[in-house]
Amino acid sequence: MNRVIRIGTRDSQLAVWQATWVQQLLIEKGVASELVYIKSEGDIDLVTPLYEIGVQGIFTKTLDAALLSKKIDIAVHSMKDVPTQLAKGIREAAVLKRASHKDLLVFKDAATPEAIGFVNGEWSMVNRDLLPIEHSPFTIATSSVRRKAQWLNRFPHHQFDNLRGNVNTRLRKLEESNWMGAIFAAAGLERIQLRPEKSVELDWMLPAPAQGAVMVVCREDEKNIFEACHQLNHAATAVCATAERQFLRVLMGGCATPISALAEISGTEMIFSGNVLSLDGQQKVEVIKSFSLTNTEQAGTEAANEIMENGGAAIIKAIRNHAG
Repeated sequence: MNRVIRIGTRDSQLAVWQATWVQQLLIEKGVASELVYIKSEGDIDLVTPLYEIGVQGIFTKTLDAALLSKKIDIAVHSMKDVPTQLAKGIREAAVLKRASHKDLLVFKDAATPEAIGFVNGEWSMVNRDLLPIEHSPFTIATSSVRRKAQWLNRFPHHQFDNLRGNVNTRLRKLEESNWMGAIFAAAGLERIQLRPEKSVELDWMLPAPAQGAVMVVCREDEKNIFEACHQLNHAATAVCATAERQFLRVLMGGCATPISALAEISGTEMIFSGNVLSLDGQQKVEVIKSFSLTNTEQAGTEAANEIMENGGAAIIKAIRNHAG
């Protein structure tokens, strides 16, 4: 197409990296584009995106508003932040190949895994005396209720502090804190080459649905732009991430509900793992199911229904009552 596609992005390092990646992929397809930096809602003619669930879209609404206002032609999002029901007038154009889906524990510089006895994903108290005295030995930082609940399910006596901001801000806060460590998405740190050496993958922790994937969206009425961007679609990632988001949608999970899901393709099958936990991590309902790759359309729904039938409905109800 002859048109130069305007790619909307926030100005954080990770957001710019993702948008630049899309730009490079479009160049490879012979499509010209330019980056448009969206500072805040006040910088655009605001058209309020109409999402199905009120609080959803908190991380995407500024770009979605710019898209609906025709200030940009496409928006690039971390897929895990995108509401399961897109804003009216917006459609999915492509899902890019997934990076690592894993969560990562980043240790504060003064506390190495050996000093605190963290070996093979488990804790030991044998070396606790080696901790610097100013450290809060078992305080972990994260703002994610999903990460917190899964951690407390495994380590119920540990403590948590909230940690917000972009990747760079959170890394800086960790250095300035007395926390033992903080949890990050591996993909975010690795993409911008900020993964610290003193970090470990939490292989036992299920990710947020679609974690590690990037989504490109456009306006529903822009057929040419959709077709140009859809050339970038990675089918396997799209199938898996769609199943995970379907699981989240059926469970009606938002930022305040500890819901995790991971779909992976193995041979001719999709292996789907999902769980829901109580906020304190004491209750957990999980599911692992296999689906033929010729029959994945309802994979997320079937897995979610099994969760609900086996006790997940009661956990989710309790969380809603607590929030209310």
